[in-house]
Amino acid sequence: MTTPRDKPLSSILIKPAGPDCNLACEYCFYTHKSEMFPESKTHRMSRELLAVMVKQAFSQAGERIMFGWQGGEPSLMGLAFFKDAIALQSEHHGGRLIGNGLQTNGLLLDEDWARFLARSRFLVGLSLDGPEHVHDRYRRTRGGRGSWAAVRDRAKLLLDHGVEVNALVVLNDYSARFVEEIYEFHKELGLYHMQFIPCLEPDPAGSGKPAAFSLSPGPYGEALKKLFDLWLADFRDGLAVTTIRFFDSVFYGYVGLPPPECTLCPECGIYVVVEHNGDVYACDFYVDPEWKLGNLKDDLLIELLNSERQAEFGRRKARLAPECRTCRWLQSCRGGCPRERGFDADPGSNHFCAAYRAFFEHAHDRLSALAQKWKQERRDQIPEPAAAPIISPPGRNDPCPCGSGRKYKKCCGR
Repeated sequence: MTTPRDKPLSSILIKPAGPDCNLACEYCFYTHKSEMFPESKTHRMSRELLAVMVKQAFSQAGERIMFGWQGGEPSLMGLAFFKDAIALQSEHHGGRLIGNGLQTNGLLLDEDWARFLARSRFLVGLSLDGPEHVHDRYRRTRGGRGSWAAVRDRAKLLLDHGVEVNALVVLNDYSARFVEEIYEFHKELGLYHMQFIPCLEPDPAGSGKPAAFSLSPGPYGEALKKLFDLWLADFRDGLAVTTIRFFDSVFYGYVGLPPPECTLCPECGIYVVVEHNGDVYACDFYVDPEWKLGNLKDDLLIELLNSERQAEFGRRKARLAPECRTCRWLQSCRGGCPRERGFDADPGSNHFCAAYRAFFEHAHDRLSALAQKWKQERRDQIPEPAAAPIISPPGRNDPCPCGSGRKYKKCCGR
């Protein structure tokens, strides 16, 4: 198979334990994927397949590549598996910059894990929805017990070992009511980097409407506005004390750089997903037979990334509803994520359209003023657009790559 290689292989999302998880979160969109892999009750990537993937990645990547380890729950693979992954990366990197991100519920992490993650400079996305009454609303064990206390303790453990940790917060019908409490809780815990993920899943009964725990447009818009005001109020000396991924990504667009969040790009398909058995898919939210691109054992990652099937997947995002094409906020929103479509009368419209409109109307003037100030201060330091996403983040005490002369934690890292 030969295809034009227009898109670089710079990011791979890997699910080494497939959909397996040691929690039973009510709103999880991935658990039912186990039906796609009936050959085994448990799903684990073999060491042989891991080696094939790592070798392929470095033989086909450009100057840098990001490995995102996700699930299910990837820590079910055990620490030895990830030590093997790092050893393989060290053997085959060929001078390329490497980034590793682990998205986890944290329950299996201990001192050995924390030391390893710090030493190997993993960025950890820890699923923690906020204070106990919020987190335990939907994030429970199979026996129905809450998981909050254990996850909070793991957050402290990771921070104590100097691991870079992002709090991953699912905004659902309940948690969206308490965004101020959630924001302050994470700050008090020491989690200054946050990502708020809107929950939107179909009704299991097949009504075509969102599931009861899904977030509605009105509450989502209000949550975004409140979070923006909290984020902006926490600026010190012109720098943000906290980071909220959606606002950071939106801000990239305001200063003329490509946003790192794929939902804000004109098209999808900028990375691929590798399942535990080597099957490769177009997107984390579209791991289904329709969007299976191939398998690592038979195909090259770079060719699957640049295949016509992946291109078709990407173009779907650009097929916008009529109201999107004339919307004032199109350049900033780009129609949102395609998985947010199909819940309303117009199948091309975004379910959260009203929320995004409300947010941009609320935040636009202040984002524009921030962008103008940022450009004035860094007019000689703005990187070329192709270099904007930092795949391998510097350490907190390293010099900031923007050239300011300050430490990363005191500059762009904030």
